[in-house]
Amino acid sequence: MALQDVCDWQAPDAQGPSPHLPQAGGWAVPRGWDPPAFLRAHGPQLAHGTTTLAFRFRHGVIAAADTRSSCGGYVACPASRKVIPVHQHLLGTTSGTSADCATWYRVLGRELRLRALREGRLPSVAGAAKLLSTLMARYRGLDLCVATALCGWDRSGPALFYVYSDGTRLQGDIFSVGSGSPYAYGVLDSGYRYDMTSPEAYALARRAVAHATRRDAYSGGSVDLFHVRESGWACVSRGDACVLYAELREPPEAGEEEASEAGS
Repeated sequence: MALQDVCDWQAPDAQGPSPHLPQAGGWAVPRGWDPPAFLRAHGPQLAHGTTTLAFRFRHGVIAAADTRSSCGGYVACPASRKVIPVHQHLLGTTSGTSADCATWYRVLGRELRLRALREGRLPSVAGAAKLLSTLMARYRGLDLCVATALCGWDRSGPALFYVYSDGTRLQGDIFSVGSGSPYAYGVLDSGYRYDMTSPEAYALARRAVAHATRRDAYSGGSVDLFHVRESGWACVSRGDACVLYAELREPPEAGEEEASEAGS
């Protein structure tokens, strides 16, 4: 006797709704729809927010970022890493969709290693930025969201490039990306100098990110600080953003005020 006879089981109606997932082809964009237009009309609308910055100065490149990963009003992770190392002399800040950023940095690292095997040396920072922008430009209009600042040191010295997922590639001395970038730019523009010392650069980066996390609801957590030198990149510190902001708000002591007045 068959098992279905014992259990009094009957086959489900083929015309009714099936509890099983459709075949792979069932997830395709409906016929007659343009994929970018379909994603804009029916895709998920998720709010992204972060504060990342990078600037070039006499002693290398500074990269700093907050650590809050959020999706709208939901904080998914308060201690994520938004500064991703690529190789010993190159790292990048990440802003946008976390999955997209992580995926494309893995792709970039793989392509750079393959080029190093073929050519016997790693590409320059400009070459890495051009490679990343070319790879992502093929997916323009498909809701890819990656905005990064590539920070590195090559044969020409410290270099900084901004790359966006639509293929945009810019070279500069200061970049800040994310919803908190207007607040960070305000601090950077008032305190940036190319001939800064390393401690001055560290203090400026921490101050910019801490002020941005105070004003921007999507930024927060801690402040990661990295320094790219000729010898390679190094993680300088990770400090709580609220503690850093409270330290910045503390008035100077009486002795420090008298010293500053005497110096002026």
